[in-house]
Amino acid sequence: METKPYVIVAAIDYSPAGDLALDRAFELATEKGDAEVHIVHVLQSLTALTPVEGTIGAIVPDAAAINSASDQLRRHADQRLQVFRERAAGSGKRGTLFHRAISHLRMDAPAYEIAQLASDLEADLVVVGTHGRRGAARLFLGSVAESVVRLAPCPVLVERAKTIDDNVPKIEPPCPRCVEARRASQGKELWCAQHSERHGRRHTYHQTDRVGADTNMPLALRE
Repeated sequence: METKPYVIVAAIDYSPAGDLALDRAFELATEKGDAEVHIVHVLQSLTALTPVEGTIGAIVPDAAAINSASDQLRRHADQRLQVFRERAAGSGKRGTLFHRAISHLRMDAPAYEIAQLASDLEADLVVVGTHGRRGAARLFLGSVAESVVRLAPCPVLVERAKTIDDNVPKIEPPCPRCVEARRASQGKELWCAQHSERHGRRHTYHQTDRVGADTNMPLALRE
């Protein structure tokens, strides 16, 4: 009876994060030996309003666009595999790195299609990259990577570069004078003298009305 290979699904989007995920998938497949890497790129359908009825409909890529996308995926997969092989040979690893690599082009919602391919192939692992953005650009962690983690029927490895973007906003620690003001006033004052002028009037305090026993409506006390 033939043994099922170790199946890894690697999702790419032609970004450095996607290439990082693909390289990691190649590395893991090499460690397993009898493994397959299934490289998937999801071609998203565009949505647009129908002029007459104003309803939302999908604009599906035509055959030429699909063929072009398939060729791009094949070339990119070949190029990344060649780079990986050369790097492996340079480090002394020779011979067959892993069983085989197969590319897949799918259409629709990226996270769903990646997870569905993993299910279709009975994958043992999915590898995806993340751009690591934060702040307003990543207000919702519901990125493709996080959605795949929730949807996939197998473990998901999320790869991220070690470098940190200098443009990412940093959260400052609390002002020690504000902390002292809150402690000294038992919470009646939130800010120190310096920050009270800047922050104080932007906040509203809500206090339970303790006069009326039959109500729990808050009283708004503005600074």
